[in-house]
Amino acid sequence: MSQLPRGLSYRRVVSALKRAGFSVRRQKGSHIVMRRDRPFAQVVVPAHRSLDTGTLGSILSGTGISVDEFLKLL
Repeated sequence: MSQLPRGLSYRRVVSALKRAGFSVRRQKGSHIVMRRDRPFAQVVVPAHRSLDTGTLGSILSGTGISVDEFLKLL
């Protein structure tokens, strides 16, 4: 298993999640809610210049995507 990348911008995370079948449902302030219908998953991506590895890990665990799969989506 690979390590989580450091310092990814929210734009790269959002585009990778879109490739995984997620869509932006809504945004309020700096919180972007993304959702996938089948299988259902919903995550909140903070609109920050760089995401901490803990935040990114929490997003990935909510989506059910492994680190290796996520790295392929980038």
